[in-house]
Amino acid sequence: MLKVLRKVIKFGLIVGVVAVSIWLLQQLNVEPVKAQIRRLGPWAPFGIFALRSISVVIPIIPSTIWAFFAGSFLNYPLAVATVVLADIFSCTLGFYLAKQYGRGLVEKLVGVRFMGKVDEISQKHLENNFFLLSGALMTGAFDFVSYSAGLTTTKWGMFVPALALAALVSDAPMVAIGANLFKKGNGYLFAGLAILGAFGLAMLAGWLQKRGATSTASK
Repeated sequence: MLKVLRKVIKFGLIVGVVAVSIWLLQQLNVEPVKAQIRRLGPWAPFGIFALRSISVVIPIIPSTIWAFFAGSFLNYPLAVATVVLADIFSCTLGFYLAKQYGRGLVEKLVGVRFMGKVDEISQKHLENNFFLLSGALMTGAFDFVSYSAGLTTTKWGMFVPALALAALVSDAPMVAIGANLFKKGNGYLFAGLAILGAFGLAMLAGWLQKRGATSTASK
């Protein structure tokens, strides 16, 4: 009973935090940014692709906002495709840079302040388990995970499929939230469904990591 209560409380906290975040973002004046994107015309997806990619390669720059903007500005399928491709490209680049140039370059890209986070993720032995790696890449720290994986013995054959799976599953809810973020009326209903999708994603990531940890321990 206590375990169920903890899960209910955790669910309520996640929904509450996301709902408050959506409300705060709705209060922001994003029109100047959207106006700049509109000026790109048919090149707008490429602009969002570039901005999202840069914010992933340099993790100290927030990246989630660009998923929201993609959802609010582009049609949903194109927005999801833009963000997914940007994540696959940038995370693959981060993984390659870490493999090729090592810790020195990674520290310059993520900053000394966040290098401890990279090291912490590296110590979870993600290179030994596909489920652990996939679950980690579905979290908000996916950019750090890419660098961490590159600094370990993780093989390309494991990283790329795990990254593709994580990007496809995790980006859709974020884009859906952005698609309804600045709408009124029914937009709140769809935003609520997107929140549930984000919560489901968190549960899936946790289940993958739990399964990965269990299978690793059994070896």
